[in-house]
Amino acid sequence: MTLTWPLALVSLLAVPALALAYVLALRRRRRRAVPYSSVALLRAASPARSARRRHLPVVFLLAALACLGAAAARPQVRVDVPVSGSAVILALDVSGSMCATDVEPNRLTAAQTAVRDFVRAQPSGTRIGLVVFSGFAQLAVPPTTQRDSLLKAIDALTTGRGTTIGAAILKSVNAIAQIDPGVQPVDEGLGLTGEGPDTVTPPQGAAPGSVPFAPEIVVLLTDGANTGGISPQNAAKLAAARGVRVYPIGFGTTNPTTLVCSADQLGGMSFDGGRPPGLRGGLGGGSGGGLRNFLVVDEETLREVATTTGGAYFSAKNADQLQGVLADLPRHVEVQRREVETTVGFAALGVLMVLVAAWAAHRWTAFPS
Repeated sequence: MTLTWPLALVSLLAVPALALAYVLALRRRRRRAVPYSSVALLRAASPARSARRRHLPVVFLLAALACLGAAAARPQVRVDVPVSGSAVILALDVSGSMCATDVEPNRLTAAQTAVRDFVRAQPSGTRIGLVVFSGFAQLAVPPTTQRDSLLKAIDALTTGRGTTIGAAILKSVNAIAQIDPGVQPVDEGLGLTGEGPDTVTPPQGAAPGSVPFAPEIVVLLTDGANTGGISPQNAAKLAAARGVRVYPIGFGTTNPTTLVCSADQLGGMSFDGGRPPGLRGGLGGGSGGGLRNFLVVDEETLREVATTTGGAYFSAKNADQLQGVLADLPRHVEVQRREVETTVGFAALGVLMVLVAAWAAHRWTAFPS
């Protein structure tokens, strides 16, 4: 348990002070008692009540003061928060390489099917957001419990040039920051530059691993390697400094074939010889080593992202494996640790103790008239 205002606990010193004053008052009262020759007659004249019960109102009142003093310190406890009570940000790669047909009918169609099934399988109370990225990242659907708009956005995905994995992580962190005040936003301008892995440092007092995990998570699906903007490693450091975990999924085989997407999926792009226009002239043939640099998952980088943020990396070579990874994902992130303030509970208990003390005083200490 942690305390927001620990100095407020000083007020608890009033509890033992009042208890001591009460005990001293009782002793003083006994010394002032007038001797009476007939103790039996005195007992018969007094109301039938337990000698101990008359102290209970004071005990309840002191307990109430203790609860209210603890509430003033604003205590917080770390509890397990289920995914259904938080949010999931889906960051999906829509680069031209998602048209590769090594996964039938192509990577993008297989990913759309798997993601749709994942969305439908989540509890109705889970908020899900959608970030799509190619040459830049954008928040297509803010975290919501409304499934219709999310499914429509997934069905309408189109491809673009480039793969900015780092920028997608930053965009996902900011999508979480919109719904969780405990997550600090990040400067997305970093996504437009090419900082080296050692040039971006987390904000002061928020180094990776120094903050508890946020209940919200990022599920990042990509089939290639970062081609521009902030590096995924740097973006992961910034996410970790805010307690945001990233679960990357590397999708596709190591032997990509031709790129074939429907007109809707291309979104106005055209392909020449099975190569995205943004990659012409620098790749060679459809099965050459240069092509694989762009169309094959950079597993080493994705593993670094997962390790840095506290997530886990998954690999899916085909549609069935992707379905299995997404279906099994809730088991890996079933609960997260989060600080929950318990001030209201202590305050409510204090008020209850006051009411009980008043009732006990009326019930056990009042003498008949």
